Amino acid sequence: MTDLHPSDSEGLPFVAPCRSIGLDAPLRWVVLGWRDTRAGGLTSLTCGAAIVVLSFAVVGVSARFGAGWMLLVLLSAFIFVAPVLCLTFYTVSAALARGRRPGIVETFRAAHGHLADALVYSLVLLVISLLWVRAGSAVHIFFPDQNPPRLADLVVFFSIGSAIGCVFALVAFSVSAFSLPMLVDRRTDAVTAVVTSINAVLRNKRPMLMWAAIIVAAVAVGFATALIGLGITMPIIGHATWHAYQETIDATQWPTGD
Repeated sequence: MTDLHPSDSEGLPFVAPCRSIGLDAPLRWVVLGWRDTRAGGLTSLTCGAAIVVLSFAVVGVSARFGAGWMLLVLLSAFIFVAPVLCLTFYTVSAALARGRRPGIVETFRAAHGHLADALVYSLVLLVISLLWVRAGSAVHIFFPDQNPPRLADLVVFFSIGSAIGCVFALVAFSVSAFSLPMLVDRRTDAVTAVVTSINAVLRNKRPMLMWAAIIVAAVAVGFATALIGLGITMPIIGHATWHAYQETIDATQWPTGD
């Protein structure tokens, strides 16, 4: 394991200090996530199945009342809701770390206890999502007006749209990387957890970019398998995120959660 060193958080007294992590850390988190998925057993798989059912519901709603573009928008928004969906995995990993094997009812009850803070966190992501939608609407001014459009113009249009989307996706990732696991683990507020997460991501840019790429790959596998694969990839990523938090964030100055 890479030696970890507390990062200087001087000037940010309300932020939990973070540690410097190595490039090998994300792969180690995936291995630990797979271990917790197996240890969680039926509980982890049930939570993963719930994500699959919810994903199918999103697709069904968009197919019934919307169009192809609506489905694309809803699937793109998956990056915003996925951390909240993973709240149950954090509670399972927290219980496993304390030597307990939680059942399904216990897990959902524990996750429900953190719902208020999760809603505050979701409000932050909602603001980001609305700004993203607004920015996406503004991008249409770059759509070529020729009929049919030239390939070079399409490349420019999609490049601008992708760049804007990446900016918002990275902001959402920075907000969500460690915030919800911290809310599960410690008695703190959502604002402190969010700022702590952003601070830790900015201080570990390269390994966190690798971690973001792994998450995108896991979601892509789920989509490529008609959403069924999300029942396996999301539990692994959810449990791995807990270990990422444990390895990166030093939140010992806050009291331990239930």
